[in-house]
Amino acid sequence: MNTVVKGLRGFATYMGSLMGADAYRKYLEHFEASGHSGPAMTEREFWRDRMDRQDSNPQGRCC
Repeated sequence: MNTVVKGLRGFATYMGSLMGADAYRKYLEHFEASGHSGPAMTEREFWRDRMDRQDSNPQGRCC
Protein backbone atom coordinates (compact mmCIF):
# COMPACT_ATOMS: atom_id res chain seq x y z
CA MET A 1 0.00 0.00 0.00
CA ASN A 2 2.85 2.39 0.83
CA THR A 3 4.29 1.94 -2.67
CA VAL A 4 0.95 2.84 -4.24
CA VAL A 5 0.72 6.03 -2.15
CA LYS A 6 4.27 7.01 -3.12
CA GLY A 7 3.46 6.37 -6.76
CA LEU A 8 0.33 8.49 -6.62
CA ARG A 9 2.19 11.33 -4.89
CA GLY A 10 4.90 11.18 -7.53
CA PHE A 11 2.31 11.26 -10.29
CA ALA A 12 0.54 14.23 -8.64
CA THR A 13 3.84 16.09 -8.37
CA TYR A 14 4.61 15.36 -12.02
CA MET A 15 1.20 16.55 -13.17
CA GLY A 16 1.49 19.67 -11.04
CA SER A 17 4.81 20.52 -12.66
CA LEU A 18 3.28 20.03 -16.13
CA MET A 19 0.48 22.42 -15.22
CA GLY A 20 2.89 25.02 -13.81
CA ALA A 21 1.95 24.65 -10.14
CA ASP A 22 5.61 24.89 -9.12
CA ALA A 23 6.33 27.97 -11.25
CA TYR A 24 6.51 30.38 -8.32
CA ARG A 25 8.96 28.14 -6.44
CA LYS A 26 11.12 27.94 -9.57
CA TYR A 27 10.91 31.73 -9.96
CA LEU A 28 12.15 32.23 -6.39
CA GLU A 29 15.02 29.79 -6.90
CA HIS A 30 16.04 31.57 -10.10
CA PHE A 31 15.65 34.98 -8.47
CA GLU A 32 17.98 34.03 -5.61
CA ALA A 33 20.51 32.30 -7.87
CA SER A 34 20.67 35.26 -10.27
CA GLY A 35 21.60 37.71 -7.53
CA HIS A 36 18.87 40.25 -8.21
CA SER A 37 18.81 43.26 -5.94
CA GLY A 38 15.57 44.18 -4.25
CA PRO A 39 12.67 42.07 -3.14
CA ALA A 40 11.14 39.27 -5.20
CA MET A 41 7.55 39.50 -6.37
CA THR A 42 4.94 38.15 -4.01
CA GLU A 43 3.16 35.02 -5.15
CA ARG A 44 0.10 37.06 -6.08
CA GLU A 45 2.18 39.53 -8.10
CA PHE A 46 3.99 36.65 -9.80
CA TRP A 47 0.79 34.94 -10.99
CA ARG A 48 -0.75 38.23 -12.13
CA ASP A 49 2.39 39.08 -14.11
CA ARG A 50 2.51 35.58 -15.61
CA MET A 51 -1.14 35.70 -16.71
CA ASP A 52 -0.71 39.21 -18.13
CA ARG A 53 2.32 38.11 -20.15
CA GLN A 54 0.48 35.04 -21.46
CA ASP A 55 -2.56 37.11 -22.44
CA SER A 56 -0.49 39.68 -24.31
CA ASN A 57 1.80 37.09 -25.88
CA PRO A 58 -0.08 33.77 -26.41
CA GLN A 59 2.18 30.83 -27.27
CA GLY A 60 0.85 27.36 -27.88
CA ARG A 61 -1.85 27.30 -25.25
CA CYS A 62 -4.86 25.09 -25.70
CA CYS A 63 -7.36 27.62 -24.32
